[in-house]
Amino acid sequence: MAEKELELEDGGKKKKLILIVVVALVLIGGGVAGWLFMGSSEETSPEQTMSSTSTSSDSAAPAASTSQMGTALYVAMPRPFVFNVPGSGRDRIVEIKVQLLVRGSDNEETAKMHIPMIEGTLLKVFSSANADDLVTEAGKVAIREQAVKEVKAAMKEITDREVVSQVLFTGFVMQ
Repeated sequence: MAEKELELEDGGKKKKLILIVVVALVLIGGGVAGWLFMGSSEETSPEQTMSSTSTSSDSAAPAASTSQMGTALYVAMPRPFVFNVPGSGRDRIVEIKVQLLVRGSDNEETAKMHIPMIEGTLLKVFSSANADDLVTEAGKVAIREQAVKEVKAAMKEITDREVVSQVLFTGFVMQ
């Protein structure tokens, strides 16, 4: 009887040892996988990657010009634009939520600093629209292009550079 208990204890110790080894292997494997997915601490820039993979100087030029443009960042307008527009049948109420696409953190900070001026410019453009035009996709595209043009002009007048790349409609409701 005592011999059977000894055999059971040996079997239990073997199971515990196997379990510990499996857990250790899983943890080590997870650490290695994490290191491989995260990469090394030395990251290569897109310019270095482009110049190391190509030998002609023509293909490296577009990479340099895109890196000078800066990272695409979005500046949300603090509140949606709500305004009345005249229509052929009746006047309509329109609500547009807007975000600005800017390139680089310096342009982001400049845009944030001039939000009241940008809001005023956008409201001027939006309120000059017609409800019949805003019903169509072409009318929405036209007002968005006009908004980009006006905001770029206003920012160029104040900062001597084009800060905003695009005006994006993230919400559009017309009643």
